[in-house]
Amino acid sequence: MHLLNPLAVLGLLFATEASAHGLWTEQRRGNIEVVYGHGAEDNAFKPQKISGAWAYDVNGKMIPVTVQRLADHARLQPLKPPAVMVVALNNGLWSQTADKKWVNEGRSKVPGAIESIQTFKYSLAIYQPGAKLPSLDQMKLLILPEVDPLTVGPGKSLPVRVLLDGKPVAGVKLTGDYRNAPNTLSTETDAQGRAQVLVRNEGLNVIAAQMELPVKDNADVSSRGLFSSLTFLGEPHHE
Repeated sequence: MHLLNPLAVLGLLFATEASAHGLWTEQRRGNIEVVYGHGAEDNAFKPQKISGAWAYDVNGKMIPVTVQRLADHARLQPLKPPAVMVVALNNGLWSQTADKKWVNEGRSKVPGAIESIQTFKYSLAIYQPGAKLPSLDQMKLLILPEVDPLTVGPGKSLPVRVLLDGKPVAGVKLTGDYRNAPNTLSTETDAQGRAQVLVRNEGLNVIAAQMELPVKDNADVSSRGLFSSLTFLGEPHHE
């Protein structure tokens, strides 16, 4: 696979409000719910921003899934329990005004904008051991586990590979426990886009990566912000 030049990326985005939030899924009250937040924060969001959801069985075959768009978040309703779930959110165009405020518009509509970005957020959840991952082209930034994460266990390292637009990318910083320690970096990808990430929790693990890419010749944005998460349980659930 062709390796992207790490100089083409601008790295992590922790400073801008437009990209400070992540995306992942959690099982709540028997439902799979989309979480938009930063660490322990679980923020309301416009469910119309969910641009797609895909569910798969253990063999990688697609399962029909409905996105239930509630007042302040989204719930996913697959036809049967999935082994793998993917969600994408398009957070739209954001511009920073001269007085440092962010507005949900492109810079062509914000006179004097000093920064502008369009952010996309992706989530890959693996629920069942032995799940075969399908092609995940819909995830422009992907944390791809190189072994079944459900077989690793807490305290051990999970090998992953980070893909940007389908190609391995070097120098991507990974947060090993985004849900509990969102500002604590664990590791970064090597020249082949690979990294070892410590599995920290017996319960839900949310591994995250985020990047910013320059955009040329666009009237509304100067960069593209990407966030991606990989979620799984550290140990099997026991009744």
